[in-house]
Amino acid sequence: MFAEILVNAVATGLLIGSIYAALALGLAVTFGILHIPNIAHPAFVVLGAYVAVAANARGWDPIVAAMAAAVPFYGVGALFYEFYARVFERRGGVDTMQALTLFFGVSLVVETVLVLQFGANQQTVDVDYVGRSLRLGLLVMPYRLLVPAAVAPVLIAGLWAYLRYTATGTAIRAVATEQRALQVSGIDPTRIKRHAFGIAAATAALAGAVLVIIAPVDPFAGRLQIGRAFAVVILAGMGAVPGTLAAAFIIGVAEQLVTAFLSPSWAPGVAFAILLATLAFRPQGLFGAAR
Repeated sequence: MFAEILVNAVATGLLIGSIYAALALGLAVTFGILHIPNIAHPAFVVLGAYVAVAANARGWDPIVAAMAAAVPFYGVGALFYEFYARVFERRGGVDTMQALTLFFGVSLVVETVLVLQFGANQQTVDVDYVGRSLRLGLLVMPYRLLVPAAVAPVLIAGLWAYLRYTATGTAIRAVATEQRALQVSGIDPTRIKRHAFGIAAATAALAGAVLVIIAPVDPFAGRLQIGRAFAVVILAGMGAVPGTLAAAFIIGVAEQLVTAFLSPSWAPGVAFAILLATLAFRPQGLFGAAR
């Protein structure tokens, strides 16, 4: 019995960790690479979940709907950064507290719009694979976790290849620390950051679809995920996009072990405990030195 509980807790933790990686990927771009504390990112994830809910009501699979929604989400993210740049960066400096206030305000606006449009009740999607499981010996893996968990590795691999092997991706990785060098090279840093914000918002659309498949969502669901998202980014190391998946695996497995052997009520505190431990003992994160 102990072995069965342990094996299933680890397997479930890996699947959930993959989902956490998808939730944190956009934050890894805006906060980890650009050093902009975009605490509104989880609200965009929830907005993506509601887009998936609306599309699912018309017969679309949530993940397919999210892939289609990624393009308009890119545009929203780019416009969001343009507003941020006009308010702060083009006036000669960024006050961190004012920026946090802006992002917090945007989160509240998104939540309010969702409440007015859909109400405060939880929303779900109807897909064939929810309620079915894959059994492999002692392992029992629900398809509602397996299917969404496949999204994050593909997203991370694609994003990392883009950041590593394209000129624009290299500019995104450099813009926070080498802005003057980019300007000398004739590259507009504002354009690069706008593009990066668009990419982050596009990943939020897919993360939202993943989120609503595994559990019902309400307009305030982003508040429950923001701590996990920051914990994943900081544990991985600022800007270490491939490390996001490993960090999310650690947090997901730790939560499931605590749930299985201690108490489910303690699980929400695991990510915060790991976040505090990382800041105290390895503030550069697990893969920060490689960045």
